[in-house]
Amino acid sequence: MNGYKQYIKLPVYSIPNSQFYVRRIFQYLTPDGNTVGHMAKEGPVFNMSISNVTVSVGREAVLACVVENLSVYKVAWLRVNTQTILTIASHVITKNHRIGVTHSDHRTWYLHIRDVHESDQGDYMCQINTDPMKSQIGYLAVVVPPDILDYPTSTDMVVREGSNVTLRCAATGSPTPNITWRREGGELIPLGNGQEVASIEGSVFNITRVNRLHMGAYLCIASNGVPPTVSKRITLIVHFPPMIWIQNQLVGAREGQEMTLECNSEAYPKSINYWTRDKDEIIANGGKYEPVLLDNAYKVHMKLTIRSVGPSDYGSYKCVSKNSLGGTDGSIKLYHVPSPTTLPGISSTTPMPTVERVEKKQRSRQKIPPSSVPNVNEVMDASKSAANRNDLRLRGRQSDESRRNDNDLSRSADVTGQQNDNTAQSMSSTGHIRFSLVSSESIVYVILIMTIS
Repeated sequence: MNGYKQYIKLPVYSIPNSQFYVRRIFQYLTPDGNTVGHMAKEGPVFNMSISNVTVSVGREAVLACVVENLSVYKVAWLRVNTQTILTIASHVITKNHRIGVTHSDHRTWYLHIRDVHESDQGDYMCQINTDPMKSQIGYLAVVVPPDILDYPTSTDMVVREGSNVTLRCAATGSPTPNITWRREGGELIPLGNGQEVASIEGSVFNITRVNRLHMGAYLCIASNGVPPTVSKRITLIVHFPPMIWIQNQLVGAREGQEMTLECNSEAYPKSINYWTRDKDEIIANGGKYEPVLLDNAYKVHMKLTIRSVGPSDYGSYKCVSKNSLGGTDGSIKLYHVPSPTTLPGISSTTPMPTVERVEKKQRSRQKIPPSSVPNVNEVMDASKSAANRNDLRLRGRQSDESRRNDNDLSRSADVTGQQNDNTAQSMSSTGHIRFSLVSSESIVYVILIMTIS
């Protein structure tokens, strides 16, 4: 056993002809100094190929080499790209403290690489000291989660509206990360052609003629399939002077009514907003005035409530917005609206148009054609004649024809009187004068009928 220790301590690293030296070391590791080729009748064989291993940086990687009929032969692990001997049998040759070797019944030999670095990626050889040498190679792939670099990745930016903007995002990782741009709140990203998209791919994000709609926080997201996915928040601030929108520039109100005037302002940096009267006097909160500001990002909703509008409140009002880039205002005129009134003496249950129609109808009934109006003397004579006839009929026996005429006349008078009574009764709500008028008209009708008969 002393012979083993004597040669294991030799520093054998990065030797150009590593296979030759491995063979020589294997020879020295034999008890009698003879080559192992003379010590076994049946040589060892690899039972299966080395499986490629993929591991994340910082974790442990294990490569397995399965050998049958090893007998007195030895197994060594080497780093191919640097031609470095890592282990021989159960001994670690390299000074890398992260390297280890274990075996299972001298059949399966494991190469352990703890705390894997990205530089550990590459080919590893499992070699048996036969003559000629037998070997097979396995590959270690080291995957690295994405990491966003501080430079040349963009930081928060402040630009004027209308200028061009370029946002950059640089990331490392293995495999190479993919870069995606999104808005922090999930809003769509407006493009120069009027379209909107949810995301943009690529490490560079160009915005032509930036406007206030582009303002906000953007996320540069780097992913390569290795968790965790990382992102960086970049805020884009767009400066522009105030602008005001007024929905109603003319507002009417009655005296005593509560009225609210409104206008909307947009500006960044944030603006100073207030209300003024005709002589640019600032309206303060208190009394009958209540100015309210509701802001959201670069937008401000301005409201002015006037309690119990009076005569002195009518006139022009201005909503004013100012910031470091300029100022603007909008004008709203409050005008008087008269209160609704009712006509005296008119009942709400009797509309004027109905009354007029009834009166016109009565007047039309009073109009009798001149040709049909008899002379006064004729009417009187006819009345006397009719009276004489009636007297005669009363004294003597009435004939059948006279009875029929009298009955017809009576029925006609009754019907006419009933109709006139109904008309007069329906008109009773219009006053006593109209009732008298209808009664007089009924008498005239009766006289006319008697005269005609």
